[in-house]
Amino acid sequence: MEQKIDTINKTEYQEVVNLWESSVRATHHFISEEDIEYFKPLILNTYLDAVELRCIRNNKNHIVGFVGVAEQNLEMLFIHPDYRGKRIGKSLFDYSIDNLNVTKVDVNEQNEQAVGFYKHCGFEITSRSELDSSGKPYPILHMELKK
Repeated sequence: MEQKIDTINKTEYQEVVNLWESSVRATHHFISEEDIEYFKPLILNTYLDAVELRCIRNNKNHIVGFVGVAEQNLEMLFIHPDYRGKRIGKSLFDYSIDNLNVTKVDVNEQNEQAVGFYKHCGFEITSRSELDSSGKPYPILHMELKK
């Protein structure tokens, strides 16, 4: 599958939120149902407008992975569960470093796959927060690209 990076139109935000939810349900087993429902409208109405979004689409033009970046920080990287292991995350990640100047990422400590991925890609943990940015009890690791 060709890994063409594309932009996301505001009319596609619901599709992005649906992908986010599928991805979170597949990988973030530590997040409660209540918190998934809490975050969905925030992502749709606030978070997506606060980041520069890029995506990869399948041959039916459906978004299968997306990345969101703000101020050199990788804020979002989510892949549809059916498309994991196909280098979509790596393609989006590399693009965000090469084209959107990403040097930092905050990641859920309990999402060990993601922590391992970022370490493998040359990031190191610089600090840790007990709560996430919403004040919820999901510890966050702050990581930066090694110089």
